[in-house]
Amino acid sequence: MVLRWRLGLVVLCLLLSESALSAKIEELRLWRAPDHTRLVFDLSEPADHTLLELKNPDRLVIDIKKAEWGSTPDLELDGTPIKGVRTAVRNDRDIRVVLDLKSQVKPRSFALKATDTKKDRLVIDLVDPAAPPKVVARKVDNSEKRDIIVAIDAGHGGEDPGAIGPGKIQEKKVVLAIAAELRQLFEDAKGYQPVMIRTGDYYVSLSGRRKLARDAQADVFISIHADAFTNPQANGASVYALSLRGASSTAARYLAQRENAADLVGGVTLSDKDDVLASVLTDLSMTSTLDRSLQMGSSVLAEMGNVARLHKDHVEQAAFAVLKSPDIPSILVETGFISNPTEARRLNNSAYRRKMANAIFAGVSDHFYAQPPPGTYVAWSKEQGQQTYTIARGDTLSGIAQKFKVSVESLRSHNNINGSRILVGQTLVIPRS
Repeated sequence: MVLRWRLGLVVLCLLLSESALSAKIEELRLWRAPDHTRLVFDLSEPADHTLLELKNPDRLVIDIKKAEWGSTPDLELDGTPIKGVRTAVRNDRDIRVVLDLKSQVKPRSFALKATDTKKDRLVIDLVDPAAPPKVVARKVDNSEKRDIIVAIDAGHGGEDPGAIGPGKIQEKKVVLAIAAELRQLFEDAKGYQPVMIRTGDYYVSLSGRRKLARDAQADVFISIHADAFTNPQANGASVYALSLRGASSTAARYLAQRENAADLVGGVTLSDKDDVLASVLTDLSMTSTLDRSLQMGSSVLAEMGNVARLHKDHVEQAAFAVLKSPDIPSILVETGFISNPTEARRLNNSAYRRKMANAIFAGVSDHFYAQPPPGTYVAWSKEQGQQTYTIARGDTLSGIAQKFKVSVESLRSHNNINGSRILVGQTLVIPRS
C-alpha cells in the first residue's frame, strides 16, 4: 500500500513537473513592414521551436515545444503574404501553427528573453522576395543645385510603443504624426527633399535607421521622440547630439540607456553586432560631424523655445546608438515629456504637433542657410546674395512682399509656396526686386 502511494506520488510529481514546463502562448501579434511581415508569440516562459517550409501549396509550419494556448489568435492578414492561420495540438504537448501563404517568403526566427516591459517572445519574420535596392537619388534642378536631403526618423513603432502617457497615449503614434508634419514642410520648401525612415506602425532597428539614412545619401538625420521619466512633474523639450565621452547629465544618460534598449523591446535580434562601429567612431570625420550636429541642434532648440518650455537651454549629449553615423550630422529631438499630464495633452493635439514640427523645420532650415552644403540650391541662392526673412507672428505673404518691394507671385515661386499659407519660423528667400 505504501509502495503504491509512493508510486502514485512520483507519477503526480512528474505530471506536475511536465505541466510546469509548458509555456503558455499568451498572445500572437502581427506587424507589417515595407520588406517583411513579423509575427510575435508572447510566452509565459522560453520555449524551443522548429520551422518547416512546405510547397504546393506554400505554407510554413511552426512547432512550439511544450506549449499551450492562452487565447485563440485573431489576426488582421490584409496586406500580408499570409492567407490563413491554422493551429493544432501535436503530440499532446506541442503547439503547431500553420501559415498558409499567398506567395513565397524567406522565413527567419529568433527568441528574445524577457525584459522589464516585455515577456519572453518568439519572433517569426517572413521576409519578402528581394527587390532591387531602393536608392534615393539627390534630386537636382541642374548639376549645381541639388536638394538637401533630410532623413526624418519617427522613434519606436510596431510592438515597441515607446513611452506611454496618461490616457494610454503612445509615443510611437505622437512622433510619427510630428514626423509626417515635418516631412510636408520640407516637401513644400524649395531646395529640400525629405525621406521618412519609418512610414507606418512597424519597428526599425537602431542600426537599420542609420543605414536607411545613409542609403538615402542624407545630409542630416533627425530622430523625433517624446520623453518620459519616473516623476510625472518632469517637463520640457530637449535636443540631443551624440557623445563619445559620456552623458552631459544624469537625465541624458538615463534617456540614452532607455532608447538604446529599444531593439530588445522592438523584437530585433542582437546577434549581428556592428563590428565596424568602434573603428568608425575613431574616424576624424566624426569630429566635424559632431560639431555640425551641435550647431544644428542649437538652432533647432532656439526655435523650439518659441513653442515649448525647454528642459535645458543647451544641446545635451549622450551615447545614443541611433545617432552614431560618422558622416551624417544627427540630432535627437525630445518634443516634450509624454509622462507629464500637461505635455501629454499638448502632444496629443494636432495643432500643437504642427507647431513643434514648424519649430524643428525652422531650426534646420536656418542652420542650412547659414552653412549650406556645397552644390545645393540653398548654397546657390546664398551665393546669389539673395536676402532671407524669417516669418514672425502676424506676418502675411502680401505684407512681406510689400515690405521687400517684390511681387507675391515671385515670392511664391522662389519658395515653392502654393496659396497664401506661411508658417511662423519659416525662412523665406527674398527674390531680387
